Amino acid sequence: MELPLAKLEEWMRLYYHAVDHDIGSSGVRDLTVGELCDVADFDLSELKALPFHDSEPLGGPGLRAALADRWTGGDVDRVMVTHGSSEAIWLVMQTLVHPGDDVVVVDPAYQQLYDIAVAQGARLRRWDLSCGDGFAPDLDRLRDLVAARRPRMVVVNFPHNPTGVSLTREQQDELIEIVAPAGAWLVWDNAFGEITYDADGLPLPHDRYERSLSFGTFSKSYGLAGIRTGWCLAPPELHAQMAHLRDYVALYVSPVLEFFAERAVRSADRIVGMQREHARANRELLLAWAAERPDRVRLTPPAGGVSALVELLGVDDVTAACRTLAEEFRTLLVPGDCFGDAYRNHVRLGFGGTRAELTAGLANVDQVL
Repeated sequence: MELPLAKLEEWMRLYYHAVDHDIGSSGVRDLTVGELCDVADFDLSELKALPFHDSEPLGGPGLRAALADRWTGGDVDRVMVTHGSSEAIWLVMQTLVHPGDDVVVVDPAYQQLYDIAVAQGARLRRWDLSCGDGFAPDLDRLRDLVAARRPRMVVVNFPHNPTGVSLTREQQDELIEIVAPAGAWLVWDNAFGEITYDADGLPLPHDRYERSLSFGTFSKSYGLAGIRTGWCLAPPELHAQMAHLRDYVALYVSPVLEFFAERAVRSADRIVGMQREHARANRELLLAWAAERPDRVRLTPPAGGVSALVELLGVDDVTAACRTLAEEFRTLLVPGDCFGDAYRNHVRLGFGGTRAELTAGLANVDQVL
């Protein structure tokens, strides 16, 4: 299997640790260990009794139970703990996708959501979110794709990365109704699902469609990227297959990381609520900045998550402008071509960091523009 260069990760590898102002990432601001202790009401002395012992292949029982209580009505059998959602994506694509399968993927998308399947020999069918329509999901277009191809898998993420657009509950129901007759696996990437602004978060699809699975992560809505922990919610028989593949790679997630993750899940409402309100204020700052520059930037207000896909008007080479920002102004933006050539006039702009970071970063964008 030959994998192409992961463009987003390559860009982050070059610049993420070499800047002072990060307005390109898609997660909320990072918590410190002390902040997590305070908001989740625990003391680090609890770690003293934790043995350096192997965890279980599907995750430690405490963390699986906490995730089950939050997402599956207590059904632990549907929960697998993973190294971030990235490991879950890898395991699912390796397990379910075969040469010659058709896979429908929302576009633009995180590259790992489609290129692993393509490397497996699948045929990629893109469900485009049109820039001209403010990236509004066109369910009629999806219906045509599914009816024509009867795909093995349909992969979506709402709220969407990188645009921030989302679905209504009625649209989500319609999406499931489109997928179900084909018998396709519905892959629901819920990385950004807990941060929404004008509507409640969408429920996960597993109660309405058995052939569905969901990914989650502590990176995007919690501010805990450094624990590299996520989860996959899926039918137990699929987890058994994923565990067989994992035996050759990672075996399990560290119980030390699971210690922090379990406490975060048990305090998720407080953590996510705090991060949501912080992001809401930054979103207003971003929208006000864009409204004052209609001849320079264009964006659709994000309904969820902490990123927007911003069109830079009158910029001939957006990638070069992003390099200038990183190398001369120590400010991170992600060029749109990391999500495909169709978005080369755009940037992913993240607003989940500190207010000071966003303010300084936008000021530097002004200088480059």
